[in-house]
Amino acid sequence: MADHKESKMEELAHKIHSKISSPSSSSDSDDDKRSHARAVALKAKVYRLFGREKPLHQVLGAGKPADIILWRNKKLSGGVLGGVTSLWFLFEMLDYHLITLICHLMILALSVLFLWSNASNFINNSPPTIPEVVIPEKCLLKAASCFTFEINRTLDIVRTIATGKDLKTFLGAIAGLWFLSILGSCFNFLTMVYIVFILLYTVPVFYEKYEDKVDAFSEKMIIELKKQFAVLEKKVLSSMNKDKKKD
Repeated sequence: MADHKESKMEELAHKIHSKISSPSSSSDSDDDKRSHARAVALKAKVYRLFGREKPLHQVLGAGKPADIILWRNKKLSGGVLGGVTSLWFLFEMLDYHLITLICHLMILALSVLFLWSNASNFINNSPPTIPEVVIPEKCLLKAASCFTFEINRTLDIVRTIATGKDLKTFLGAIAGLWFLSILGSCFNFLTMVYIVFILLYTVPVFYEKYEDKVDAFSEKMIIELKKQFAVLEKKVLSSMNKDKKKD
């Protein structure tokens, strides 16, 4: 009987202990959930450049072009960089012309295929298989539609700037055109294209590596620029109002 009572007392003590400890464990789990939710909320509030919400790889399309730009495949990215640099060196440093290069490549390709096709009859070898290339009409129509849409959007932006309704867009367009004019006076068109390619090939990689630092710095810079622009806009509008009153 004494052993039976002791066993019942142990069971009762175990139940009381489990009831006491269960609220604390549930409160711990609730605290973990709350801390996780706070971390997610803080991460969502972090400023990202251009207001993006997705990772940079997804913003760039998450395909082979994104892999090449972000150097996911270093051999392929290095090969593309080497090829573009070789073309720039041919055209810019050796004064090679694009039409001349295309013609020489076509001459070489046609000569090799022609000789291969005729020599295969003498050496009892199979001739080269030349695939039939046909561009679908839908692809051309889609490309033309996209091109037309971009032209119309550009013309609409130019019209908005010309009407004088958006001072911010006007100042941005003037600053961009002025910067391009300075670059155009320093470099020719081919070198400018190559510089843009190099920037496209290097800036996203460094941005992805130092993403948090760049975003924090850009947030401070954009806030300061908005303040300066607000001051400038007030001065311009006040001067325009004074001119109107004088008239």
